[in-house]
Amino acid sequence: MFKESFNPNTKVHLDAWLLSVVSVLLMIGILMVTSASSFTAEKYGVGIYHYSIRQMIYIAMGTLFGLFAFNLSLKAWYEISGKVLYWLAALMLILVLIPGIGREINGAMRWIPLGIINFQPSEMAKLFAFIYIAGFLSRHNDKIKHEMLYLITPLSALGILGVFLLLEPDFGSTAVLMGVGMAMIFIAGVSAWRFSIMILLTAVGMVSLVVLAPYRVARLKTFLDPWEYQFGEGFQLINSLMAIGRGELMGTGIGESIQKLGYLPEAHTDFIFAVYAEETGLLGVTFLIFLFLVLISRAFMIGKRAEFCGNMRFGAYLSYGIGLWIVGQAFINLAVAMGRLPTKGLTLPLLSYGGSSMITFLIAIGILFRIDIDSKHELQKITEKAKLNESETANC
Repeated sequence: MFKESFNPNTKVHLDAWLLSVVSVLLMIGILMVTSASSFTAEKYGVGIYHYSIRQMIYIAMGTLFGLFAFNLSLKAWYEISGKVLYWLAALMLILVLIPGIGREINGAMRWIPLGIINFQPSEMAKLFAFIYIAGFLSRHNDKIKHEMLYLITPLSALGILGVFLLLEPDFGSTAVLMGVGMAMIFIAGVSAWRFSIMILLTAVGMVSLVVLAPYRVARLKTFLDPWEYQFGEGFQLINSLMAIGRGELMGTGIGESIQKLGYLPEAHTDFIFAVYAEETGLLGVTFLIFLFLVLISRAFMIGKRAEFCGNMRFGAYLSYGIGLWIVGQAFINLAVAMGRLPTKGLTLPLLSYGGSSMITFLIAIGILFRIDIDSKHELQKITEKAKLNESETANC
């Protein structure tokens, strides 16, 4: 089950770009949580570094879990992808809905109290779902391209998890789950017309869910004209836009945000980007977007290498899924803060305050590094075998 991570004879190292980008994002996150949470810490009578210290603890915990995920072989992940992880994801999403186990905050049942952390099962469930999809696509790679049944199966599995998420309710996580899952299926090579039908049916379902829920309709109206609801539903978005606007080109300086002083709800969690934009300006926002673009490019490069190896389809699809999930959720978070999408309760990966999100994303990064290392080993074997064949051919 466990596989040796490093072999000094092979000279294979972790992806330096990916490691650097993740490290920089985590450092920015700690800095911005410290800044954005200062007013909240004072409001609740805790130390000014209360939230940043807890964030560093979450990062340490996430790093440990990430190292465990890294040292677990891809074969082990593949074997438990369908038999264990999917059902574990479903179980967690059911447990959070049970009164007495799940905890309700702001009208949503999304958390399970676990001592120092309120565990949010939807975060881990998304990762487990993507591992399941990668395993399914790897096992049925040829059939999914030609047989409708093998397209319906993973979509149905995602749909079941989506129903549980909607019961919390958590429309944002449902959208991410379905979007990334369908993107992984498309990358696996499903035909265009089948994928079009899949997109159409999913879009109809998502629009219906919005229309049938009064609070979602209210959010949509607020999104279209936040100024009409500036003292109600639009309060958060307007203050987010004001924060981003105040940043201008160079920003107001770290710690100098005005909107975080009680004007912007969730300043250190879902709307941490608004404070970041206010304090670092357009240059800081451009740098942050660059970091996420590098992250997804490295994830796709690792995926392409794994796919080239031939026997690492599971790792390839999972690499694509992790990259799409992290960066996709990041850009949804940015779009919400900038008023380009209706408000959703999604964190900014590797930056927002929160244990469940941070730990889950670092586990995903650990798996991505595992795929990176294994694909490099496989590529070395292929290269060495090719050289050996060339040598034997030359000798003949």
